[in-house]
Amino acid sequence: MGQQNHTWTQSFVLVGFAAPGSLRPLAFLGTLCVYVLTLAGNLFIIVLVRADAGLSTPMYFFISVLSFLELGYLYVFHSLGMTECHLLAVMALDRYLAVCRPLRYHALMSRQVRLWLAGATWVAGFSAALVPASLTARLPFCFREVAHYFCDLAPLMRLACVDTGWHARVYTVVIGVVNTGNFVLIVGLYGGILRAVLKLPSAASRAKAFSTCSSHMTVVALFFGSAFVVYMGPAGSHAEGTDKSIALVYALLTPCLNPIIYTLRNKEVKEAVRRVTQRIRAMWKGP
Repeated sequence: MGQQNHTWTQSFVLVGFAAPGSLRPLAFLGTLCVYVLTLAGNLFIIVLVRADAGLSTPMYFFISVLSFLELGYLYVFHSLGMTECHLLAVMALDRYLAVCRPLRYHALMSRQVRLWLAGATWVAGFSAALVPASLTARLPFCFREVAHYFCDLAPLMRLACVDTGWHARVYTVVIGVVNTGNFVLIVGLYGGILRAVLKLPSAASRAKAFSTCSSHMTVVALFFGSAFVVYMGPAGSHAEGTDKSIALVYALLTPCLNPIIYTLRNKEVKEAVRRVTQRIRAMWKGP
């Protein structure tokens, strides 16, 4: 189409879910409840890690960074999504060093190293997201309605006045390199963890080691599984409604479930909650 025959739009309308009118209030309340739980759960993790000295370990530092990241997920989606890919790999590295290099663990994961690794994940994530963001921003758009509940890449490209085949290939390469590279690294690190755990002499030691890694493995499966289905499949391989439903897993459910996954069966977190609660009660009672 000739670009001179089109008025390029500068604003967009998010269509959201095509729920029947009678179900819209219920869908809104359900989404609002999940969002409030996401905010409450992740803030709880951040405050608890800061308030209790027993959680001042590298593992809980990275969990609190993950919680901080997920507080703003729907606002800068692709940048934070790329950041989470790198952060999950760093968290796998932390578990690998804890299990496979226990004597040198605290020296290898010093406070300075933790801060450097956390900062590097944010820099790498936002830098990688600049490629699809800058290419998308330069597209001429002829339509306003985005068939999604956030400005994802594929729905935005459908609104362009020009062929976006080249853009789609670049997006796939960038996202594929970030996702696949970090996923392969995570699998390799957990392969090393598995070999080390199987060599432990007692069943109790093996069970404890597996317990410390199971939460992170669950989060990795949820995040990378849904991301690979949406972003790494062939272009146009899913219906719009299917893409939106799958995107709910990593855009809404995963940030809500992460605090539950990391705390529900975690004795250290439960003990920290008990200690902080006791301190608060003592403060209210006074001297």
